[in-house]
Amino acid sequence: MFVSVIIESGGIDSAKALLNILQLSGFKKIRRACWENMNITEDQLSDLKKDIDRVTDYYDKIRIYQYPVNGMFVITELKQKKWRKAQFTYSQDKR
Repeated sequence: MFVSVIIESGGIDSAKALLNILQLSGFKKIRRACWENMNITEDQLSDLKKDIDRVTDYYDKIRIYQYPVNGMFVITELKQKKWRKAQFTYSQDKR
């Protein structure tokens, strides 16, 4: 699956820890705050989210874009130490 991670770190320590986790997970830096991995499994992503949760604090913001997940586009966000998830499907208007 394709996964893109956007980081808005609240501090230097968590930023360094996050960058280290992403590099060890096979992510490549695309932009200043954007990292991508074209070949990650759901189990690896689950472990990544646990690692991210472990090193972040209340002020860090993380967005994870995933495709495909059961045929859907998924956005997962960590904000104020709470994970939120939105799932989107594509449906063609058949008029």
